[in-house]
Amino acid sequence: MRRRLVQVLPPRLRDALSSRLKPLHPDQVIAARAFDRAFYLKANPDVAASDQDPLEHFLRFGWLEGRDPTAEFSVRAYLEAYPDVADSGVNPFVHYLTNGRPRIRAPQSPYGFRYEVIERLTPMENRLPNGPPPPEAADDILTSALAVSRGGLASLHITFSHDDYTVHLGGLQTSVRREAERLAERGRDHLHLYPARPWQVVRAPGEAEPLGVVWNGRAVGLFDAATVARVLSRVCAADASGRSFAIHSLLGHEPDQTADILAAAGLSAGVFWLHDFASLCAGFHLLRNDVEDCSAPPADSAGCGICIYGPWRARHVDAHARLFERLRLTVAAPSHTTLDLWTARVTFPVAGTVVLPHAGLTPKAPAPVAGSRPFRLAYAGLPTAHKGWPIFRALALKFENDPRYEFLHLGARGDATLPMTFQAVTSGMAEALTAAQPDAVLVWPLCRETFSFVAYEAVAAGAAVITGPDSGNVQAFVTETGHGRVLLSEDALVSAFTSGEILELSRAQRRPMLYDLRYSALSLDLPDA
Repeated sequence: MRRRLVQVLPPRLRDALSSRLKPLHPDQVIAARAFDRAFYLKANPDVAASDQDPLEHFLRFGWLEGRDPTAEFSVRAYLEAYPDVADSGVNPFVHYLTNGRPRIRAPQSPYGFRYEVIERLTPMENRLPNGPPPPEAADDILTSALAVSRGGLASLHITFSHDDYTVHLGGLQTSVRREAERLAERGRDHLHLYPARPWQVVRAPGEAEPLGVVWNGRAVGLFDAATVARVLSRVCAADASGRSFAIHSLLGHEPDQTADILAAAGLSAGVFWLHDFASLCAGFHLLRNDVEDCSAPPADSAGCGICIYGPWRARHVDAHARLFERLRLTVAAPSHTTLDLWTARVTFPVAGTVVLPHAGLTPKAPAPVAGSRPFRLAYAGLPTAHKGWPIFRALALKFENDPRYEFLHLGARGDATLPMTFQAVTSGMAEALTAAQPDAVLVWPLCRETFSFVAYEAVAAGAAVITGPDSGNVQAFVTETGHGRVLLSEDALVSAFTSGEILELSRAQRRPMLYDLRYSALSLDLPDA
């Protein structure tokens, strides 16, 4: 467990913590006062799936791995602010609770957050699984599972993605979950396949990795791809007219194995979703070195030559090309901006293209307008750089003493050291935003979003959306609907707050509506489905 610390915490803390651990019993009594068991289990599904006590796990291993004990406390920020705590080996949360809960802020690089992101870049080869693959289950286990069927596999729907949608959270996982719910309503069988370990690239031939199998919402086990194909060919009838498939992500999959599995079920025509731009580059956000939008230039460009993802791009694109050559794939995009960029960059043979947004808005009622109060700006989601958290953080720090503004963060993990109100939200973001009544939500990703649920959830809650010009679907959504403001740069954003121009987006001036969100069932809402 301590070895993982090397990849989680900053370099200057590594050696200090590795050999100075203290007994647990007194710490358990202290930490139990404020430890959030529910938060820890939701934020760490691997702990929830085990028999470990969450508090004991945090005290023994979790803090060393950078896992936070509550939504408001950051292990990383505390240790960076108090290197003497790191040197002592005392659990940082215990120190915080027994030393007057000091207010700390993580130091920021004078060169800006982008420099910090680049400084922490991990080489791609170090992001891939190492060691032998996990053990596989036998054919008969999968055969027995598929025998418990909703419809005899006659209307089977197969999905592929990068992880287990029943365990992990995120936009892509939510999309697969919606397909699964609609399949259950229709009495159709659902087979979901994902790599047993996280892969950030498409697997090459010869890179062995079993596939995790989820059958009708229940985890079955890990199986070799050839085993999955063999069992499907045995249990599926020859008539495949009622079956279908959707590839939500090819990360961690090997394209020929994927096509072989589908062929075993009698399938060759299906849907390929553009949830991200993984089919254009191993850097699926199209962020050069994770900080600058690149728009997928030619692979031999100077930009690719200086990017951490450049050496992996050809392998990644070639793998997707093989998949498109073996299958008849209709490319489905959640927005026109996404499809337009993708079609301009690829030469894959496609059966067709379609745009189907993940959500739509239906007017419901006028939004409540609060009385006299500061302009409330919210950030919704995890505090990650590619989603624009450092930009929101900088605004909050710059204007913390300005009576015109107040700042609110809604998400699964917060930072108690910042001048803002934090509200823990792990599901139901639209409802949480409606209750919080922000005037605006900052949706300023560094990458071009294929579809931003947060932008739609913000507008549904009566908030305006503030974004930049390179945010993909967000910029297009705001421009087309008028639900907010597109500012030309980060400097323009700061200027709008300094001058007070941004106050024009207050609820009192806009008199916004509340909306119902209508969510798509994705592949099952496409005409051919």
